[in-house]
Amino acid sequence: MQYYQDGFRGGKPDLKNAADTRREYAPNAMLPEKVDVLIAGTGPAGLCLAAQLSQFPEFSTMIVEPSPMNIQKGKADGINTRTMEMFQAFGFADAVKREAYWVNQTNFWTPDPENPKNIKRIGRVQDVSDDSSEMPHIIVNQSRIHQWFLEVMANSPTRMQPDYNWSVETLTVDPTTDDHPVTVTLVNTGVNKGQKKLVRANYVVGCDGARSNVRTAIGGELHGDAAHQAWGVMDILANTDFPDVRQKCLISSATEGNVLILPREGGYLFRMYVELDKLKEDERVANRNFTQEDTIAAANRIMHPYTIDVKEVVWWSVYEIGHRMTDRFDDVPDEERATRNPRVFTAGDACHTHSPKAGQGMNVSMQDTFNLGWKLAHVLRGYSDPSLLHTYSKERWTEAKRLVETDHQWARIMSAPPGTSELDKGEEPRFVRAFKENLEFTGGLAVKYDESILTGNQDNQALATGEEVGRRFHSAPVVRLADAKQMQLGHAAEADTRWRIYAFAGSADTSESSAIHTLADWLEKDANSPVVQYTKAGQDIDSVIDFRAVFQQTFDQLNYENMPSLLIPKKGRLGIQDHEKVFCVDHKGLGDIYDMRGINREQGCMIVVRPDQYIAQVLPLNATAELTKFFGNIFVK
Repeated sequence: MQYYQDGFRGGKPDLKNAADTRREYAPNAMLPEKVDVLIAGTGPAGLCLAAQLSQFPEFSTMIVEPSPMNIQKGKADGINTRTMEMFQAFGFADAVKREAYWVNQTNFWTPDPENPKNIKRIGRVQDVSDDSSEMPHIIVNQSRIHQWFLEVMANSPTRMQPDYNWSVETLTVDPTTDDHPVTVTLVNTGVNKGQKKLVRANYVVGCDGARSNVRTAIGGELHGDAAHQAWGVMDILANTDFPDVRQKCLISSATEGNVLILPREGGYLFRMYVELDKLKEDERVANRNFTQEDTIAAANRIMHPYTIDVKEVVWWSVYEIGHRMTDRFDDVPDEERATRNPRVFTAGDACHTHSPKAGQGMNVSMQDTFNLGWKLAHVLRGYSDPSLLHTYSKERWTEAKRLVETDHQWARIMSAPPGTSELDKGEEPRFVRAFKENLEFTGGLAVKYDESILTGNQDNQALATGEEVGRRFHSAPVVRLADAKQMQLGHAAEADTRWRIYAFAGSADTSESSAIHTLADWLEKDANSPVVQYTKAGQDIDSVIDFRAVFQQTFDQLNYENMPSLLIPKKGRLGIQDHEKVFCVDHKGLGDIYDMRGINREQGCMIVVRPDQYIAQVLPLNATAELTKFFGNIFVK
């Protein structure tokens, strides 16, 4: 990490300088009358958004939550590799990796063909494919994810905190004004229960769950179906003779149903998803009065001949699988999109719900608001026209639909016992095949945004075949030139709403003369370049677009003193040089980024990456006109 840019100061480097305009969170302090962004709900989606927006004291953000404090246990626990890449940008991926359980293998158990009353292990699958990501698939308590985001907020210039014991009751949007047009009625859920407060906002984001009042207020409805199948879930401390209890397991019995085992952090705790009874068409889980003892008994029947001796039930719940989503993720009907910009948004369970067994709910919810956060910041900071906000619903609705459809299929495959013919013929059961086929999906890596103002075409895709336009930027090993540090190139990016241009030098390029030099000089000095056009007076040269370069030579073959000035920019209050923008290929055998990501060695290229880490463009190094046109559709002067 980088710090001391504005002068030396002791103490914790994560703690940013407090803004003079920060809000005071004293006990019994009055809520603000007006805010720029009001977020409803301190789940993963709400906190991910709040953590991003807390970095910008030039506009105001508040987040409300009906509960009196952060959750302590239960709820979601799986974090896929894509989300871990996002956590790296927030700065707490290493803390997560240290504390969490790493899912390395997934084991499959089915009825023993020789004795179908018993289960038998039939195989193992590596859970994260080689080079699909530098990050692991991990499992950790959702409350810890909340706490890491809360720390980012507390360390931010705004020192943001949630306003607990407040819930959004309803809201209205006044389309005749641009001055805080959303009036929100908050209701107190704590010691002053029932007390109401009106807050006016420029934007409201509903991250308030499947029973979202924000969604209801804008006329949104969840549409879909239910599987009419009851499942129990519990986090337990237990002893067992089941040999794979510390590995992720998908277990299918002949007649008793299915179990999913997920080891948890700490070495002792584990979670079980246990199939219970089929429900009637008009029956709800609550009508059946299932107990935790029912779930334990069902698990022991399914896992025969193995047994589980439960010592403590830490948390448990019973649920019914449902797959639902809304028609749109903002307050603008399709017929009004040409004349009206959105003011209210929904994210996470407020606009899409699905089964928990694929481990995607919390992940997709955070990716929703990671997509929305930088767009709100662009608009509120005056970088982009408010029409940019239409892209949130369009992009994330498409991905939520993919999620719901895939999870719909997976949930039904998981609930179906292996067929008799599969056991007789020794074939791989369908749920094993489906798991292997969906590894990219379960890793969160299947997202691909369609061509739009934010995502270009694939005309130059051949210049970087392994960095597909519309997909997330796939990191690879490099060496930082200034200090010969081995690192992942993608880890140079932070969750700071900046765009990135990674320029890969061609084979003839050197530190003395190259297409990189020509591009860097144009970006820094030409009046038509997006860096010059959209960097405001008084800002650092890389405050909007962060330019970095990768050379094919090893670090000892390049002359750092000959690099263009844009790659050693002077920044901050003191005008201190930034020495962390030039990279070269790894020289210790961890991998050559050009080979790993299909970068054209002869020509090189530039890869334009959005603030949410998705690839917007792949262009030749001399495509300055195309670059100007692309950013001209996003930024306003």
